[in-house]
Amino acid sequence: MNVLSPHSVHQHTSGAKAWRVILVFLSIGLAACTMPDSPGDFYLSRFLRLPLEVPLVALGLLLLPQRLAIALAAGATISAFALLFLKLADVGVISVFQRRFNPYLDIKMIGDGWNLLSGTIGVPGAALAVAGVGAALAGVMASFWWASMSMTLFAQGARRLAIRGFLLALVAGSVLWTLQAQVGMRPLADARVASYLGDRLALVVHSVADIRAFEGELLAEAGAEDQTELFAGIRDRDVILIFIESYGRSAIEDPRYGGLIQPRLDGIELRLRQAGFASASGWTRSPTVGGLSWLAHGTLLSGLWVDSQARYDMLMASGQVSLNRMFLQAGWLTAAVMPAITMDWPEAAYYGYEKIFAFKDLGYSGKPFNWVTMPDQYTLSAFDRLVRRPAQAEGRAVMAEIALISSHAPWTPVATLIDWEDVGDGTVFNAQAESGDPPAVVWADHARVRRQYVRTVDYALETVGDYILRFGGDAVFIFLGDHQPAALVTGEGASRSVPIHVVSRDRALVERFIAEGFDAGMTPAAEGPEPSMAEMRSVLIRAFGQR
Repeated sequence: MNVLSPHSVHQHTSGAKAWRVILVFLSIGLAACTMPDSPGDFYLSRFLRLPLEVPLVALGLLLLPQRLAIALAAGATISAFALLFLKLADVGVISVFQRRFNPYLDIKMIGDGWNLLSGTIGVPGAALAVAGVGAALAGVMASFWWASMSMTLFAQGARRLAIRGFLLALVAGSVLWTLQAQVGMRPLADARVASYLGDRLALVVHSVADIRAFEGELLAEAGAEDQTELFAGIRDRDVILIFIESYGRSAIEDPRYGGLIQPRLDGIELRLRQAGFASASGWTRSPTVGGLSWLAHGTLLSGLWVDSQARYDMLMASGQVSLNRMFLQAGWLTAAVMPAITMDWPEAAYYGYEKIFAFKDLGYSGKPFNWVTMPDQYTLSAFDRLVRRPAQAEGRAVMAEIALISSHAPWTPVATLIDWEDVGDGTVFNAQAESGDPPAVVWADHARVRRQYVRTVDYALETVGDYILRFGGDAVFIFLGDHQPAALVTGEGASRSVPIHVVSRDRALVERFIAEGFDAGMTPAAEGPEPSMAEMRSVLIRAFGQR
């Protein structure tokens, strides 16, 4: 049937099938208006209410002249699609990033969402899921358009009955709406569609203004002077900045994870102290949750708050001097070690790396750990072989930024530490890469997902600690989480802070971080300050600049 043809609609509704049309209209209209927009709100009482917009639109379709009724049908269909799309997007974005979907800022993340989904359940499964959702949404909207158009062409008898029914529903809903406001009863009727869509429009307007304000920040900050003595306190020493994927505050403080991670940190602290290292730890707020790690990298290294892809894109095109470039100007060899980068990376030009080691440059010949291209131990081993040793032979100090990814979802299989001498080209890890269940099996059990998550964080911390003990020398290590994992792991409303640790044999340097609010050792105090990653760059510069 041609759902866009009034003639075919009239043929359908002129019979005794008007009730089917009303059923389709009500089912979709009520679902669009009452469906929750948060993953924690899917319980029966949220659906047991009457949106006044539904009978009001129905009366308009039944009473307005044909042309106006068709225009109303089009508007109602567009509104229903917007409601369903935005609410589904809200549920997904809140589940991962603990914030609502922003049409202006988040549309660019579709590709990243595809990469994560296909990496978790495979390309065929992801394609089937996306196609299924798209087809279902298109089918629902086509059905709603058909039902709306059909109501504009009801036969006279069906029209009179429908008008009476919807008028009764509108009056009853209005009475309920008035009573519940006066006596404080649970909402049984409401009119939220306009405010919901209006709030989303206001969010877009606010985001546009925010981007313009950020543009002003970039103009104000760009063009910082070259200061070759900026890092006089750590002259001629390697500075190794390590981001640990999904290592958030919850890994330490959540009772489900702290039982494994706290002893690990205590053990690392003890071994470091016995080997002559000092350590200090604190908290820092990440601009993102559950993913988009590059926003955290950009924030820490630029000193500007980069909490959206739009801000990040503007930063990449700006003249704001990154921390990496400052080290380059001061004489360090700057390097990026990025095992997750498998495609072109034009953003690297902003940071000022002298050398870039992406996946293909690291020489890994082993099998991937699902989405994770290589285990963290191989990444650090390759960094030592490809960056630190050649730089030492040239008499140059290294400033390296390393992104460790073994603790990236889907958290299966979990790597284990081996003898560093056996790492080789990575083929030794093949047995580990083929162990355990596939993501589809692990993710069918949320409790198991959480167990797998904390095991990968434990592995990452163990690997970093062991690397420092064996190969640290007089280098300065800063390692921190990039962001908290998704709400499935942390629970909704969890802190956005991540741990940050500083390790060095230079006790005076570590003491300077303690003076900045860090705590001695590998565990930050629960009540310690939580400066943003943007502010943390200034902390690093101040501590590194003192002799």
